[in-house]
Amino acid sequence: MKPIRYPSIFQAALVAAVILSGGCERTSPADHPIPSPSEVAGYYEYDGDLSVEISGNVAQVTVAIDLARYRAGGTTWLRASPFIFLFSPATRDAMDAHPGLGGVRVIVRTPTGDLVGQALLERGTLNTASWRRALSVAGLARRDGTETPGRMRDLIRWGEDHTEFEYNPRYVPLP
Repeated sequence: MKPIRYPSIFQAALVAAVILSGGCERTSPADHPIPSPSEVAGYYEYDGDLSVEISGNVAQVTVAIDLARYRAGGTTWLRASPFIFLFSPATRDAMDAHPGLGGVRVIVRTPTGDLVGQALLERGTLNTASWRRALSVAGLARRDGTETPGRMRDLIRWGEDHTEFEYNPRYVPLP
């Protein structure tokens, strides 16, 4: 009688990988092209200066804000400014429509070009439910932020918890 020989863990893993990969669809970058800057810009509605550049597979949306309007809200409004634009239907729709887009970075500048702050939202960070929450938090901040500053603080917390962000200490001194 011949002894029973069991496959090694490596051999079993290799066989499993081959079997599982047979059902996977291969995609190439051509299957999910990166949108042009003008395509991404078309999602955003803003009365001020807004431009879009593509860096790798990330759309960089740069907006110039009127400091007089934001200074009335103090540091809170300046900290919230990248998230006001980032957590918007425009960002969600651009990412939904363009699977090749790896993320959106909103860069907020003064009219003279000084950086106020920026935030990067990577693809896959938010699911359907968390997108609903993000849009709700941002919408309440836009609507009620002047009368209820707590709405802006809620947006800041949400944004800082879900993005990579940076503020210019000249405009947004942190404790």
